[in-house]
Amino acid sequence: MARIIVVDDSEDICRLLKRALEKDGHSVTALPDTQELDEKLCKAADLILLDVMMPGEDGVAACGRIRAFTDCPILFLTARGEDEDVLNGLGAGGDDYLTKPFSVLQLRARVEAHLRRERRVPSYRFVSGGLRFDLQAKKVYAGEQELSLTRSEYMLCETLARHPGLVYTREQLLEEVFGFDSDSGEAAVTEHIKNLRGKLASCGSAPIETVWGMGYRWNSEKA
Repeated sequence: MARIIVVDDSEDICRLLKRALEKDGHSVTALPDTQELDEKLCKAADLILLDVMMPGEDGVAACGRIRAFTDCPILFLTARGEDEDVLNGLGAGGDDYLTKPFSVLQLRARVEAHLRRERRVPSYRFVSGGLRFDLQAKKVYAGEQELSLTRSEYMLCETLARHPGLVYTREQLLEEVFGFDSDSGEAAVTEHIKNLRGKLASCGSAPIETVWGMGYRWNSEKA
């Protein structure tokens, strides 16, 4: 059982999602307003479903705010035509998104995939160049400095670093990291890579190389 928060100003959508996810045995808290996302509630959550277009504080702003005290997966619920808002949301710490209208089966599969990914607990570490990966804690260190990565950024970083020199296409990274066909698509991978490169650069590291017309690869000598 996972503890899931659903935030949507539509009472009907909240009721639908709550009913569907509770059938899978999850504990679901449905909220009509992002302002109710306080620190105590978010710290106890295993996953958050967050509508983008909300009155007052929108989903993207809320994501940026609550990332200060939760690292659980955050999935946006978005209408078509809001791609720019969603990319901003990925930059604010979101992991993925579902495009409305979506089927209940699609929702349940997407939620389960993210929760399954969270339950993977490797029990070892490895080093690539000057970066140290703690696979159990899902953290990356440059010396003693921990990089502040979202879960999606971490998974991309680990995937590339495990196979230095191997070129990954955006499609392969999407499948490797998320393990399913994501509405986010290859644009989300590009956005996560951009954010990840910025955080690596802050500690003097630039191991992710673009292979034009193909994708990305990890150069350990630049880590």
